[in-house]
Amino acid sequence: MNDGEAPAPAPVNRWLVSLSVLAGTFMVVLDSTVVNVSLPHIAGSLSASVEESTWALTSYLAANAIILPLTGWLANYLGRKRLLLAAVTSFTSASVFCGLSPSLTVLIFFRIVQGASGGVMQPLSQAVMLESFPPRERGKAMALWAVGIVVAPILGPVIGGWLTDNYTWRWIFYINLPVGLTALGMIRRFVFDPPYIRRRSSTIDYWGIGMMTVGVGTLQIALDKGQESDWFSSRLITTLLVVSVGSLVAMIVRELTARHPVVDLRVFRQRTYAIGVLLATLMGFVLYGGGLVLLPILVQTLMGYPALQAGILMAPRGLGMLVITPFIGLLLTTRIDPRKLLALGFAAAAATLYWFSTLDLTAGFWNFFWPQIVQGVSFGMLFVPLTTITMDPIPNEGMGNATSLFNLMRNLGGSVGIATVQTYMARSRQVHVHDLGTHVTLLSPGVRDAVDRLVQTFVAGGADVVTATARAYATIAGLVQQQASMLAFIDAFRLLALLFLVIAPLALLMRRPRTGPARPAGGG
Repeated sequence: MNDGEAPAPAPVNRWLVSLSVLAGTFMVVLDSTVVNVSLPHIAGSLSASVEESTWALTSYLAANAIILPLTGWLANYLGRKRLLLAAVTSFTSASVFCGLSPSLTVLIFFRIVQGASGGVMQPLSQAVMLESFPPRERGKAMALWAVGIVVAPILGPVIGGWLTDNYTWRWIFYINLPVGLTALGMIRRFVFDPPYIRRRSSTIDYWGIGMMTVGVGTLQIALDKGQESDWFSSRLITTLLVVSVGSLVAMIVRELTARHPVVDLRVFRQRTYAIGVLLATLMGFVLYGGGLVLLPILVQTLMGYPALQAGILMAPRGLGMLVITPFIGLLLTTRIDPRKLLALGFAAAAATLYWFSTLDLTAGFWNFFWPQIVQGVSFGMLFVPLTTITMDPIPNEGMGNATSLFNLMRNLGGSVGIATVQTYMARSRQVHVHDLGTHVTLLSPGVRDAVDRLVQTFVAGGADVVTATARAYATIAGLVQQQASMLAFIDAFRLLALLFLVIAPLALLMRRPRTGPARPAGGG
């Protein structure tokens, strides 16, 4: 064992192992969204602009993306248990220092530490849980894992908004302390390194690590800041993307030819794994771009929901996920073909996205409630079977590397999805403003009547005719902008729904998982 401790005297309950590693992972995923609603408060408290404060998000995501693909190698080099304990300790300590930060610079530094520490926990927790269960029962483990991965970003804005409104933004970091200490105690007690986790080589692939760090880091920053800087019209974004592409291409060549690569890309020779990672990337693109980002923006920007109420409005999705995932896990232990379940999940998710495209600006809580319940159910039908099928052909000793790449590509897919949707929305809104503007003119009797009524209303309120007329024109222009934005949301929802329908048949190209006895499991 790499951590110098004696092996477990008896097999450890696999559910205790799962909860031990999931506690830290839940904390990490929660922190990826809990800061969002608190940015204006952070900016004001630390004497920074809101735009500057967004680096508290960007730095976390960039560090998280950089460390993800290195996790499998780090686990073999340092020992899985030792790495988990170090990551949880580092993340929890950094959380406390984030809360104590006297300046934005200090906050960004410790957010980088958080992101790097958190990037380790997500794939390691998945690898430990997959290895702890025999193949025929891995669906149960992935059901539990999926709940943490999907529910945490939904709860993040709710918790962040409530803590910021009732206490201060610093408490969104302090709440990690009890969770982190609990995770540390459980990992130390219940998680043990399997015999195949060992340092295989004293050689360190510094070139591979360097090229991956530069490539993934610059890509994440470019995706996060691209729309804000108008993409290729910005020299910074263009440079970041060129450096990223060059570094990643060089890294791929290096890792395929190196004797001891830091990331083993040969795992993509497995057809099922390669298709699974592709589906995970596209799933991240649609779910993060459409499900976890687009809807909150809609209800806050166009319907006027405060951040906390918007977070509560998103809660039914988590409810649907909580209800369905235990059943999905049980279904995967039967003779049901999980590939068909996965294809059905893509179709159901596409249906919910189209459902959202039928809403308008008069939609109320219940109009959002039911499609989100169905969407939560579809999430369970996606995350659990996809992970189970994708990881089935991977031997236990390669699980850390495989889960690292799987999580990296899903997260990068999400980043690309968010950036693409934001850009598409901005362009689509401009098109609809132009189209609507061609019909909203004073030559239209309906528009003239609306302007006259508004002028009369403003005059009755005490404004002079000139001011009232200007305000009436501004009101009509605002309505055009509002309707154009709603049409842009509709376009985006329908485009993402179509993408899900197109990729659904790919699930049937994967091999059906084994149902035989388990391979030797690590972690008890």
